[in-house]
Amino acid sequence: MTTLPILQLLEGYLGVASARHQLIVSNMANIDTPGYHTQDIDFRAELRRAMDSSQTQLAPASHSVPGLLQRPDGNDVNLDREGLLLAETQMQYQIGVQIMKSQFHRLLTAINEGK
Repeated sequence: MTTLPILQLLEGYLGVASARHQLIVSNMANIDTPGYHTQDIDFRAELRRAMDSSQTQLAPASHSVPGLLQRPDGNDVNLDREGLLLAETQMQYQIGVQIMKSQFHRLLTAINEGK
């Protein structure tokens, strides 16, 4: 793995969390769309890819989720599943934001101590 400054790592982390959040919300919005298949992002794999890449703006790869029950109209969105994933993803994002705030606080402290 290439050594990247912590803020670049956090940028990748927040980017993956944000992309997954958008995908989950899209799944929820399509609950009544006939034939719609639930999409998801492999959070860990995409996080590894974002951290291993020298590019900071990679679009995470989404995929259909196998094994979900389909309704007669072919739609397989499960609001309970999506709600749980949404809460998990929001917590992951908030953790990233808190770490980012901590890094900026450390930087500010170092600057102020240098005066």
